[in-house]
Amino acid sequence: MSHTIVNIKNWPRREHFEFFSQFDEPFFGVNVKVDFTGCYLRAKQRGESFFIHYMHAVLKALNQVENLKYRIQGDAVVLYESIGVSATIARDSGTFGFSHIPFYKDFDGFLAAAKEEILRVQARTDLQLDVAGDDVVHFSALPWLDFTSISHARNFKFQDSCPKISVGKLTETDGKYFMPVSIHVHHGLADGIHVGQFVQHLENEVGGV
Repeated sequence: MSHTIVNIKNWPRREHFEFFSQFDEPFFGVNVKVDFTGCYLRAKQRGESFFIHYMHAVLKALNQVENLKYRIQGDAVVLYESIGVSATIARDSGTFGFSHIPFYKDFDGFLAAAKEEILRVQARTDLQLDVAGDDVVHFSALPWLDFTSISHARNFKFQDSCPKISVGKLTETDGKYFMPVSIHVHHGLADGIHVGQFVQHLENEVGGV
């Protein structure tokens, strides 16, 4: 995936990056309730997967925030032109596999790629650990839980700077449909303002009718 190397010496975030990169846990996260009414109704009207619809909306929102497209590679920071998704895909066995779906701004292109990748992962039994690089967001859905917080399993021995986004159970209130959304990001690359920008973009993508 196309990317550019950030000149850290002249980067406005240099001190933030150097400071938080020394932390044992440099990630921070928030959980918000988002109105997915428009996204849900569009998926139902088209007879298509709500999962794929909201995953595409998440990617569209994320790709509008530059700081969420930064990744740490060794001692360097790179900025990717676009970010795809590595989502956990459920299997009939009760297990899951990791996937890699590139970002398409056009929904129909993303829909076709997502359907193909979901079928590929579901036909396998392995975890698919090496299916994606770091030009992705790590994404998971917990449709059974209307959660109010979430944490992630992490191996601190391995460098990781990919944002982690999860969504929960769809609930209905007065004709509107809501889901909890959790986002965790590396604090050396992004701050609360950037998470706020992501949420605002996501609300714009999935709200309304």
